[in-house]
Amino acid sequence: MNTNPLTEGRKADSARRRQRVIKAVNAARRDGTAITVAGIARQAGVDRAFLYRHKDLLAHVHAAGAEPCGDDAGPLVSRASLQADLANALERGNRLAARARQLEIRLSELLGEQAWQESGLGAPDDIDRLKRRITSLEQEVVTLTGRLEERDEELTAARAANRQLISRLNTNH
Repeated sequence: MNTNPLTEGRKADSARRRQRVIKAVNAARRDGTAITVAGIARQAGVDRAFLYRHKDLLAHVHAAGAEPCGDDAGPLVSRASLQADLANALERGNRLAARARQLEIRLSELLGEQAWQESGLGAPDDIDRLKRRITSLEQEVVTLTGRLEERDEELTAARAANRQLISRLNTNH
């Protein structure tokens, strides 16, 4: 059977590219890096179009990207759940920073009031009563905010437990 050298060369080049894609996917799995079509194509030194032309390779990349990441130290979790946890942690950090700013402002006000009172220029009694009521209401807001944060943490823990149960259920089927 007479084969064309150009055809054979293209087949050999395609086989080499396929091997580079598979190696890139395996390396990304080992390293724990994100597995995307663009990232694997870049790592393997191929065009994304190459992956889209070879449906089996594209399916392999998508399947590897959807696999949960993790190690032997704990339960497997998906990248999406880790990203959701990270987003929640960042949001909680933002809330805590805003709360710290509120407390700094309140401390500044209290120190100013204390200096004003110590100077003998204190406010009339009715203003003091209203300010005490405001302080009482602010404390109630702090208490309720704390309760809300506790419930948020409980909800986060329940979601994590649910992810673990779903993961176990999926691996058993």
